[in-house]
Amino acid sequence: GAAFLMATSAIGPGFLTQTTVFTNQLGARFGFVILLSFFLDVVVQINVWRLVVASGQNAAALASRVWRGAGPLLTLLIVAGGLAFNIGNIAGAGLGISVLTGWPASVGAIVSAVLALGLFFNRSAQVAVDVFSRFLGLLMIGLMLWVAVSARPPVDTVLEHLILPGHFDAQAILTIVGGTVGGYISFAGAHRLLEAGWRGPEYVSEATRSAVQGIGVATLMRTLLFLAALGVVSAGHLMDTQNPPASMFRAAAGAWGYFFFGIVMWAASITSVVGATFTSLTFMEASVPAVRTFRTLFIAIFVSFSLVFFLFWGKPVSLLIWAGTVNGFILPFALALMLLAARRPAVTGGYVLPAWARWAGWAVVVLTGGMACVSILG
Repeated sequence: GAAFLMATSAIGPGFLTQTTVFTNQLGARFGFVILLSFFLDVVVQINVWRLVVASGQNAAALASRVWRGAGPLLTLLIVAGGLAFNIGNIAGAGLGISVLTGWPASVGAIVSAVLALGLFFNRSAQVAVDVFSRFLGLLMIGLMLWVAVSARPPVDTVLEHLILPGHFDAQAILTIVGGTVGGYISFAGAHRLLEAGWRGPEYVSEATRSAVQGIGVATLMRTLLFLAALGVVSAGHLMDTQNPPASMFRAAAGAWGYFFFGIVMWAASITSVVGATFTSLTFMEASVPAVRTFRTLFIAIFVSFSLVFFLFWGKPVSLLIWAGTVNGFILPFALALMLLAARRPAVTGGYVLPAWARWAGWAVVVLTGGMACVSILG
């Protein structure tokens, strides 16, 4: 459940759009970006999940042990980014239902928000979220596999550029890594394990396995989406700049493809609403104890604000861009805090990170932090 919560939190409207757009720009070379980002994502998640689970504390509390204001600052960044992404996720869910039913996107957004709240208000909310994430995650993979096969991508060309792309695109790598494990997504699965009672060094190996599974699911979905988009581009079809994923699904599989786009867009969006709300809430609970007492109220406020903002402002794209920029800084900042906390065995329940994981983690901090600075300054 934790693995799928992390994976489906990553697979949202931004995930679908980014993958399609970068495939259109880079062609087969984008396969190298996906491969490299997979290894970077694994390093991030292994370090974060191990430290959170071993310490038995959520990331905000862990950060506060590094220095007093770090926890509230990290919470502010995560919640602000999560809220911005949630507005885009609500919009994506509305679009998905609109494609499937012909209803206005606003009506689809309201229906999706009510469904998300119903999941959280269920007496067995934790089990419901796990089952919901697994079912829709597997559904998206199945549909995406069908579309990828229908698109007939040039697999031989992909393999040729997988190791030697001929061009290194730092912006694409930063965006893809940030879109997979940036912001709240880094902590979604680890915090779900804490909710399930996985606390202490004895759970580190299971946490590691779950982290790799989560990245594997997200990467599989991105790979299938990439292959489908590449097949469309290679066949000479032009992407609609207003809605690249929809045009790709339609070009790959006709009317059925467009119908499947509606299902995938809705499933990707609604599971991301659940993931963003759950993870943002766990951060708020660590920094503001009153949130735990009024958990249901804060969930309702978080989802309802996202819905109302979309209905009355209706411009989620600019917010997603802003949130993506913030994610470029959140990832190295949050990972650095976790690695600094790892230097104190008293904080991590006596657990000590393996040297390879620690050094690989710092390498990712430097790499993503440097790319974020260059991207924004440029």
